Amino acid sequence: MINKAPDNKPYTLAIRVYYEDTDAGGVVYHSNYLNFFERTRTEWLRGLGYEQDELRQQENIIFVVRNANITYLKPARFNDMVLATAEIKKMGRSSIEIYQQLFRDNQDESPELLSTANIIIVCVDAIKFKPIRIPDAIRMAME
Repeated sequence: MINKAPDNKPYTLAIRVYYEDTDAGGVVYHSNYLNFFERTRTEWLRGLGYEQDELRQQENIIFVVRNANITYLKPARFNDMVLATAEIKKMGRSSIEIYQQLFRDNQDESPELLSTANIIIVCVDAIKFKPIRIPDAIRMAME
């Protein structure tokens, strides 16, 4: 199952690349791509009506990354406007596999694919850090 926005597209977040995101050459440092993808998943969850701090406090759950497989295709650079996407590829009892992409927004031209990632997140008990079932309400919002 692929989770699409109402217009049948993946959830997309626009992000400006700041100087702090780059190395001395003005190229986005490799680990910051993961930050962009994390921010996108957080905003997607927020858009579904769920705040991560409230899930921890009220539901005693947190979502943690179990696996991240990222492919770097082209560099993002200082001051680029990039578009990060997130869509569900597969949902298990306690895990979600999310396919993510990062594009350079070329304004008048087609976006340029910079990076892809397959991220597996797991719903865990916030105290025991053991996998638990994704709550039905969250599962329904994602589906």
